Amino acid sequence: MDVNVDNVQTFRMSKEEKKVLRKQIKASHTLLKHEGISTTPQPTKSLVVANGGLGNGVSREDLSAVLKQVGEVEVLVMPPHKPYSFVTYSSEESARKAHTLFNGHKLQYEENSVILYLCFVQSIARGAKVWVSLPEGLVVVEDFVSPEEEVLLLAAIDWSSSLDDVTAQKSLKHRKVKHYGYEFRYDNNSVDKDKPLSAGVPEVCLPVLERCVRDRHIDIMPDQLTVNQYETGQGIPPHVDTHSAFEDTILSLSLGAKTVMEFRHPDGRVVPVLLPPRSLLVMKRESRYLWTHGITPRKFDMVPACSPQCPAQTTSDVTLSKRGTRTSFTFRKIRHAPCRCAFPSACDSQGAPSPSPPSPPSLPCCHADAARLEEEYVHQVYDAIASHFSSTRYSPWPRVCHFLSSLPPGSVLADVGCGNGKYLGVNPRVTTVGCDRSSALVHICAEKGYQAFVSDALRVPLRTASCDACISIAVIHHFSTQERRLAAVKELVRLLKPGGQALIYVWAFEQEYNQQRSKYLKDFSKEHAGNHTLTIDNTSEDSQAPRTSAQHDSGHLKDGDMKCAQSYRPIDLSDGSQVADGKLSVHTNRTAFNSHDLLVPWHLKERKRGAKEEDSGYGVNKGKKKDKSKQANSFADSNPATNAHSALSLTSKTSLESNQGDSSPLDSNPDSTTGFDTNTTSILSLNTKDATHSPDYKCKPSPDGDTNQKSKPESTPVPVFHRYYHVFQQGELEQLCAQVAGVRVQSSYHDQGNWCVILEKD
Repeated sequence: MDVNVDNVQTFRMSKEEKKVLRKQIKASHTLLKHEGISTTPQPTKSLVVANGGLGNGVSREDLSAVLKQVGEVEVLVMPPHKPYSFVTYSSEESARKAHTLFNGHKLQYEENSVILYLCFVQSIARGAKVWVSLPEGLVVVEDFVSPEEEVLLLAAIDWSSSLDDVTAQKSLKHRKVKHYGYEFRYDNNSVDKDKPLSAGVPEVCLPVLERCVRDRHIDIMPDQLTVNQYETGQGIPPHVDTHSAFEDTILSLSLGAKTVMEFRHPDGRVVPVLLPPRSLLVMKRESRYLWTHGITPRKFDMVPACSPQCPAQTTSDVTLSKRGTRTSFTFRKIRHAPCRCAFPSACDSQGAPSPSPPSPPSLPCCHADAARLEEEYVHQVYDAIASHFSSTRYSPWPRVCHFLSSLPPGSVLADVGCGNGKYLGVNPRVTTVGCDRSSALVHICAEKGYQAFVSDALRVPLRTASCDACISIAVIHHFSTQERRLAAVKELVRLLKPGGQALIYVWAFEQEYNQQRSKYLKDFSKEHAGNHTLTIDNTSEDSQAPRTSAQHDSGHLKDGDMKCAQSYRPIDLSDGSQVADGKLSVHTNRTAFNSHDLLVPWHLKERKRGAKEEDSGYGVNKGKKKDKSKQANSFADSNPATNAHSALSLTSKTSLESNQGDSSPLDSNPDSTTGFDTNTTSILSLNTKDATHSPDYKCKPSPDGDTNQKSKPESTPVPVFHRYYHVFQQGELEQLCAQVAGVRVQSSYHDQGNWCVILEKD
């Protein structure tokens, strides 16, 4: 491997120079191994800038400002989601200067900093042109209102009152909303057409609407307005505005700041659309009736570096844009007759009632089906609930902590599916790195000062035999086929050194074991059998009660547990525990399982931290100070292909719980990640919206898009998301591990509703 070593002198190098050289060599090797990019010892006009990528949160503007200090930059290529970039100077002399000055240089950006490491490369390749067509009927008109009109419109909205019956103002946790003309009803995803609000569309909006009619963006004057205000990092779930409630054309004016709205077609196509400040979004026909639209909650968007709405962009012509406070004015016309659109399958007026969820998904029959199922019912769901999910995960499970604490000092530990990093700091004497498919959760790890990166659990970009121990807590049960679950175990074993150990936890079908019920099960008495107004409880599958001394054993295989592996037999499809007609059933939280493959609800709601801790017997260390934030995604310290900034790739995660508040030490893994690495678009956004939406089977958010309302009327439905799980029956996990060569099951046990094994590599 050729590495530029110009700064290796005949005299002894300083400690700092040695460090820079080591990082440079490591970056060079990593590029070759994972990206196929070779560096050269000979100076050229082109360099690779390790740690200076969009995946590190470095914007094009920040990096370009530094690189231009030494000469004219011809090309700057910043691949999406990668923690490196490429620069070509107009002369070799400028490239030499850049290498001398910036190799080992600290780049400060926003509130963070990274150390840049530069190597020469022979040439760089720019991304191919990608032509993206907007959904049919979608138009974005830039600078539709003037800066003066923008000021007037924003000033007309008074947010000083938290509740306002005149404008049906709601104080939501993740944004504020006002309705004019008619109020959108959250309980039925519609409007009460016979009860208009006393406050109609504000007069200040009339000139703008008259211009919309004159320019033929809409045929009639709207009579309903929803105003949403989003602070930095806020968003709204994907939705289609209810057909029966509003007429065809919907207008949305973006004021104050830009954002990226993502449009999704039912066939899986995704089109991210940049909405500049003062722009008008027009949705008609297919884009209004068939495509969902939403805004991913995050602080940064990946946007085109040139013309925002240019139909052709190269994959490297993007940069980061920090979000600001954005206010949207969404205008609609109330519909007074049934909708007769050309999309009956999505129309509640034509036999597709919006309040009723679609048919549940089926069990996958091939790899592609499995990947799609996990993407929709694991990854996307955890993207949407990541913040709330992490807030409920803060108590490490005792037996996992026992395993981690038993590792010798200096051991290297990989937490595959680390979530919010709950276990990354348990044993400070070991070197720990975490990975998770959710970049939002990885960002939380970074804020806590932990080393973590975004990765697929089936393809972890760490060297073979590089770890002394691995843990996989509440991850593998999110894989939807036997083959994918086996592949996940094999990947853990690949990472282990000879003699290394892996701890695996999965949710158990047997929530009652040895005549003891798990904490997860609710004790429903007969008088509550018909009660449908039970309190929503997100405590999940692996939640766990305090252990007695008898339960707190060493974790080694017992005689009773050893029978698991011996007595296990493949699940009989006729035993009634399988899904009916291949369709997945929706599990009722806190009850025994009646199927091995199912969808588990997560009720997205605001909860008081610590409210359930007392139930578990394991409280949070309230005196614990917040860890100092570190740079979690360093190119030289972790694989470049896996480093990603949370603002860039909000992929979702897999975790072992059905929303459990940390009501137990065994709260399901907050950070488990299944492994299907789906392609993401260059302008990233995920699930969110700007108005009403029809319910979705995997996600039933409030029509206003809010997922965590501060105060809701009793009739307001709680947003519910559904996650796929395969719950393991007794002996199944041991048999799965027995199929992996070169490893043995050292011990196995049942831990409050979870089957657990400790593997040891030969």
